Amino acid sequence: MSLDSHIERVLWTQDQILERVTQIASQITHDFKAAPDPPLIVGVATGAFLFLADLVRRIQLPIAVDLVRAQSYGSGTLSNGAPTISLDLKLDVKGKHVILVEDIVDTGCTLSCLIAHLESKGASSVSVCSFLDKPARRKVHIELVGDGKFYKGFECPDYFVVGYGMDFAELYRNLPYVGVLKPEHYK
Repeated sequence: MSLDSHIERVLWTQDQILERVTQIASQITHDFKAAPDPPLIVGVATGAFLFLADLVRRIQLPIAVDLVRAQSYGSGTLSNGAPTISLDLKLDVKGKHVILVEDIVDTGCTLSCLIAHLESKGASSVSVCSFLDKPARRKVHIELVGDGKFYKGFECPDYFVVGYGMDFAELYRNLPYVGVLKPEHYK
């Protein structure tokens, strides 16, 4: 079984991805180099793990990193609209600027839930850094906290995509590119 044979087409290659990640990391470095305290980077497990690793290695600031786990897909292809936090932060975010790192912003429900969660824990501001943004599927307006910014890698067309950490039923995360999964593999 070849993973590549399950992909209808590649949207972003490994080289395109790493070039864009480097650009985002440079922007974050620029935006926070004069800040009195470095930002706390919070990755959303599990989908953002590759993006998070590549991103933080390119940010030229002394940063702390933590993980949170939120779920809204289960083993399907559509968000259920009712995200839950199944693994909370280890680090204290009170009074800190948090950059929430996501693999993809789809409906916005999970992201809104996480932003509210960080705000309730006392984060002074919350920025979002999403590898993919899929505005065609948005159901809720994303409200950042404080001086938060929205960093995005690529705007994603309305396809079911896998690779670079993103999955279908926990599979395909290990693809080094982002591709459209053939419907016969998820229907």
